[in-house]
Amino acid sequence: MFTGIVEELGEVTAVENLDDASRFRLRGPVVTQGAQHGDSIAVNGVCLTVVDHEGDEFTADVMAETLDRSSLGALAVGSRVNLERPMAVGGRLGGHIVQGHVDGTGAIIDRKPSDNWEIVKISLPADLSRYVVEKGSITVDGISLTVVEAGPDYFTVSLIPTTLALTTLGLKQSGDPVNLEVDVIAKYVERLLGAQGEQPVALPGIQGSAR
Repeated sequence: MFTGIVEELGEVTAVENLDDASRFRLRGPVVTQGAQHGDSIAVNGVCLTVVDHEGDEFTADVMAETLDRSSLGALAVGSRVNLERPMAVGGRLGGHIVQGHVDGTGAIIDRKPSDNWEIVKISLPADLSRYVVEKGSITVDGISLTVVEAGPDYFTVSLIPTTLALTTLGLKQSGDPVNLEVDVIAKYVERLLGAQGEQPVALPGIQGSAR
């Protein structure tokens, strides 16, 4: 479980393309502190397992399914990536609940800078638009962000200077892909309502049904 608060901007140092997977070596001095085989690290919002680590670098294998559903397949040596370790039990939930399970990809459509922030417009796959609401949370390349505007096939976010300086969103240009993970709570609510046939759910201690 992650929070979408990026710990550092890492770098891809090696890529090995296998038959049905890829093996990445990534540099991240912060996230490799105390890292062990089998630990999880989010890379651009994708939860990956540490296969090996040495010094300030770690290796992770990425299956074809993950490459197909995320933008990790576009990474090359020198690519910068957002890195985050899982939240420790009892730690602060600085962003929102992030699983590291990418739901799809979008692309940067437009950027509008101002003196103190920047508005970024990002395309949104049609099957994900119902989970995105204004003032709700969404994860973009592993970054927990608040939705400013939710359109039918796009959304916008407002980025402060810290986010621009310390994450990949400060580097990406129009057309660049980004990983998207919608709020998991919205997906659970949808599934539960579907199981109930969208009937009102009776709450303990409350008589009658809501209208």
